Amino acid sequence: QVQLVESGGGLVQAGGSLRLSCAASGRTASAYVMGWFRQAPGKEREFVAGLTWNGGKTYNGDSEQGRFTISRDNAKNTLYLQMNSLQPEDTAVYYCAARAPGTTWARPDYWGRGTQVTVSS
Repeated sequence: QVQLVESGGGLVQAGGSLRLSCAASGRTASAYVMGWFRQAPGKEREFVAGLTWNGGKTYNGDSEQGRFTISRDNAKNTLYLQMNSLQPEDTAVYYCAARAPGTTWARPDYWGRGTQVTVSS
């Protein structure tokens, strides 16, 4: 079983930056692939960025790829999402997720409870 706890969300002005963290715990946590999703009010939850099993990275779109950076500290078993040049459209609840190797991001196995990111204009 894997437990995921997000932190680092908050209120920031457009053009600002935030760094989200996701602390993973549990006996098998290190065996899972981790990533980030977000859900804005009235919108469906969408994939933002994720790691691959061998340390690669994938992003939802060109904009996110240019502004967001996903990383992981294996020693601390913590996932990060560095978000730069934030825009009001980035306002959402951001969720940490974990999936088993060999699966896709369509159905993650575990979810955090989310952290709110609000970007003001």
